[in-house]
Amino acid sequence: MNAPIDPARLKFGIGQPVSRKEDPVLLRGEGRYSDDLSLPGQVHAVMVRSPYAHGIIRGIETAGAAAMPGVLAVITGHDLIAAGIGPMPVSVGQKNRDGSPARTPIQPVLTTDKVRFVGDPVAMVVAGTAKEARDAAEAVALEIDPLPAVTEARDAAAPGAPLLYDDIPGNEVVHFHYGDAGAVAAAFARAAHVTKLALRNSRVVVSPLEPRSALATFEEGRYVLRMGSQGVFGMRGNVAKVMGVEAKELRILTGNVGGSFGMKASVYPEYPALLHAAKMLGRPVKWTDSRSESFLSDSHGRDHDFEAELALDVEGRFLALRLTGFGNLGAYLSNATTLPSTMNTVKNVIGVYRTPLVEVSTRCVFTNTTPVGAYRGAGRPEGNYYMERLVDTAAREMGIDRVELRRRNHIQPDQIPYDAPSGMHYDSGDFPAILEEALAAADWDGFPARRAEARRRGKLRGIGIGHYLEVTAPPNKEMGGIRFDEDGGVTILTGTLDYGQGHASPFAQVLVDRLGIPFEAIRLQQGDSDLLIAGGGTGGSRSIMATGTALSTASAQVIEKGRRIAGHVLEASAEDIEFSDGRFAIAGTDRGIGILELAAQARTLPGLPEELRSLSVSTTDQYEDSAFPNGCHIAEVEIDEETGEAQVVNYVTVNDFGVLVNPMLVAGQAHGGIVQGIGQALTEQTAYSEDGQLLSGSYMDYGLPRAGHAPFFAFNSHPVPARTNAIGAKGCGEAGCAGALPSVMNAVVDALADRGVRHVDMPATPQRLWSILNEGASA
Repeated sequence: MNAPIDPARLKFGIGQPVSRKEDPVLLRGEGRYSDDLSLPGQVHAVMVRSPYAHGIIRGIETAGAAAMPGVLAVITGHDLIAAGIGPMPVSVGQKNRDGSPARTPIQPVLTTDKVRFVGDPVAMVVAGTAKEARDAAEAVALEIDPLPAVTEARDAAAPGAPLLYDDIPGNEVVHFHYGDAGAVAAAFARAAHVTKLALRNSRVVVSPLEPRSALATFEEGRYVLRMGSQGVFGMRGNVAKVMGVEAKELRILTGNVGGSFGMKASVYPEYPALLHAAKMLGRPVKWTDSRSESFLSDSHGRDHDFEAELALDVEGRFLALRLTGFGNLGAYLSNATTLPSTMNTVKNVIGVYRTPLVEVSTRCVFTNTTPVGAYRGAGRPEGNYYMERLVDTAAREMGIDRVELRRRNHIQPDQIPYDAPSGMHYDSGDFPAILEEALAAADWDGFPARRAEARRRGKLRGIGIGHYLEVTAPPNKEMGGIRFDEDGGVTILTGTLDYGQGHASPFAQVLVDRLGIPFEAIRLQQGDSDLLIAGGGTGGSRSIMATGTALSTASAQVIEKGRRIAGHVLEASAEDIEFSDGRFAIAGTDRGIGILELAAQARTLPGLPEELRSLSVSTTDQYEDSAFPNGCHIAEVEIDEETGEAQVVNYVTVNDFGVLVNPMLVAGQAHGGIVQGIGQALTEQTAYSEDGQLLSGSYMDYGLPRAGHAPFFAFNSHPVPARTNAIGAKGCGEAGCAGALPSVMNAVVDALADRGVRHVDMPATPQRLWSILNEGASA
């Protein structure tokens, strides 16, 4: 007979749709975000930012501001350099095509020579109140000789373009190249058909719900920074380098975080400046970004410009893919700046298709714009967008049904494990089945009738496919800490960080599954760098894989340690102790003890060796390789002929996220990513003037998607467990964008195809679509 299933696992184990542990606290307004924090005696900081996109700093007059009421300090870049602070951490993992290293300029915390974008921080004012600091910041007089600005990457790389750095010719940080250029050229030469598209992956303002904020202190000879982040362990190391101190001399504390999407992973100039001011003044110093400032000061996302080419044989089978283009880095190197348009594009661009050869050549250049960093997917949605737009266009050009073209080129299940030309090793997946499920769920065959009905209403209706595959972030060492507390609870300690994902419940579900610990007894601690021995932070859709693997290893150590402790308690050999469903027992008997009771007894049991006084363990581990979440999104879009407004009216998605630890949260993550993808596709437009002024600098001008832009989603799963981590999960946090961008934009083009439109660039705003409909423009 099969053993009965533990009721706790039925309700709270892996695979169950458990509600988020943190929601009751947040819904009662009891969350503690960075700006909620205050300390006795704290003072306030305000940044002084450049009003010019490009110019030489001739002087910064601070005397007038320093004399104003309440002002305690006015700090410039030269002050920080004199104090031994900086420069900012910069890193480019990619090399130039010729093998030479990338060019990485020295970036002071506060700029001293040149301003390079509107919003570039040049000074910081500290005063008793935020109002006093704001008033004084306006009194800081900047003497800046304006210079010509350049905002587009292609323009910045052109001969004669304004140079942001004298020692970086052509504004080029790195000229990245991947692939066998000769083999790719030969494949294109023998191709029966070549499809070419100019593709822009448009710039977006990240705009998390919570603007950045930080509170700095210098306590007992040690820096403490309370701030929103994506991981306190890595942030501590990076900030410590800027401050010129050992990591142990700095503590990072992060409470609740109201969204990030990659943006809050960076070290920003405000953080070391605040720490310096706290030490100098001997008082806590607090800074909170305004929303208008955040449009300028927070790293932006995307902004790539590629010529994409797909070579096919006479039957429509893919021979090679080639991308040649630019990545806009903005004015400085931010987190993962060069990665999205280079290696992450390589890893993700072939998606679910057999593509023997791939070549990517990217020139990553500086421009006089806000720095660009990681944003939900960081190259993953971009790569899938390029391929799916090429597939749809090739199908139309060759007269092959777009679904059939995908079927012909799928990587088949019996070809997995599959070694992709990107260097990735696909371990699992069933791409043909997912496409067929999505077509059925979307009633693909019934679309012509829906198109005709929409036409009678004056709407142009299109349908689009986004058949994506993502490569998650590579493995990193992650902490798996399981602490048995004296009050009977159990605390998970790990270095990922929840900034909206809902980590507490799925991580607890892993412990319910592995150790049988009651769900309600489990807590989560991620936000104190003093408590961590490792931590990769949250990013790249890897949290459940990283922490889940570490917790699985830690759970095995708890069981082994518990068997030894239970041997003492039950007066038996550890080899005779078995563990199941949260209980240690002597094999073949009914004598046993629960895991929480054992942890309590271990503290006081006479004669127990000291190393067994606690059942707690702390370890680090990492999963074997990246995972490959994949799926198929099918979107239907209607365009109003009179106004050009596009609306997503139907949306179906079938996904393979491997083992779903918590299906409800997985669906929520997919919904959020899809809406962000819809926003980029249809409404979000980051616009600069010729002289580098941000024209879309508020919600009056920037089209953040609203509830009305989101359709009801049909979310379906076709899970194939991953073989690369102990949980079998594949990650889901960024996949929504990867499917949304191509499916929505393919649907927009499909709606306009009868008008001769071949391509439309994002965002497909009403103005752009109206112009296409009325003036015949396309792009």
